[in-house]
Amino acid sequence: MKVRLLIPALAALMLLSACSGARFINDITPTGGYALKRDVPFGDHQLKLDIYAPAHALNAPLVVFFYGGSWQSDKTLDKSAYKFAGQALAAQGYVAVIADYRLYPAVKYPEFLDDCAQAVLWAHQHATEFGADPSKLILMGHSAGAYNAVMLALNPAFLKKADADRAWIRGVIGLAGPYDFLPITDPVLQTLFGEREQWPLTQPIHYVDDHAPPMLLMAGEDDDTVFVKNTNNLARELVAHHDQVTRVVYPSMSHVRIVAQMSTWIPGHQKLMAEIGQFISRVTN
Repeated sequence: MKVRLLIPALAALMLLSACSGARFINDITPTGGYALKRDVPFGDHQLKLDIYAPAHALNAPLVVFFYGGSWQSDKTLDKSAYKFAGQALAAQGYVAVIADYRLYPAVKYPEFLDDCAQAVLWAHQHATEFGADPSKLILMGHSAGAYNAVMLALNPAFLKKADADRAWIRGVIGLAGPYDFLPITDPVLQTLFGEREQWPLTQPIHYVDDHAPPMLLMAGEDDDTVFVKNTNNLARELVAHHDQVTRVVYPSMSHVRIVAQMSTWIPGHQKLMAEIGQFISRVTN
């Protein structure tokens, strides 16, 4: 019993180091109950994605998940670090697609969004091969990945450029996303997002209209990386446009902890996944 109690505590502590924390969580992530297909190529830039499919999946919701990391290669783990997220989604009965995308300094805004749009196109085209229903497409992400997911849903130009369609998206789940973060003060992000005059056009909140897909926006009050005002402001703007939005703000929740709770071993896992499950059930049924 003491060992079982110790594992979540160790996992939570190791999250302070992203690389070692993700490795530890993935090492204790269950491997049964789903099929994993790794390193599937997609898009125009030799990128790859992983697919986590529940055993005997049939017409399952399809979740395309984008990881975070400030859109920067020196701060970002690749798709293989998110086995725990793929397993958590597959355990709920969803087919999960976790895709890599190009990062700064190799690219700047908006090229990483073009990659994400191509991942959505691939997932929609190949959904039935893995037991998913392409008409039940959900976009999901954490941090910068939540920005990517929400931006694709709010600005249809990126999907259209990839020969995809915003009408495919049944819902969007954002975990601790930066949706309204002007002024940009970090020097690297200033370079990444281009000319100052164009910064308003880089903000997802700028594109809210009356046709946004339903959204579940989740954040933590103790997030000192992406302030909770991003979630609050976007939710308020969606409500003003009569869009469907569910806002969940957890007290005493940090920026990393909210995505880490997708891991079976992290306390709070069941509550987080229940919120996600209820949302996906509502928008796909």
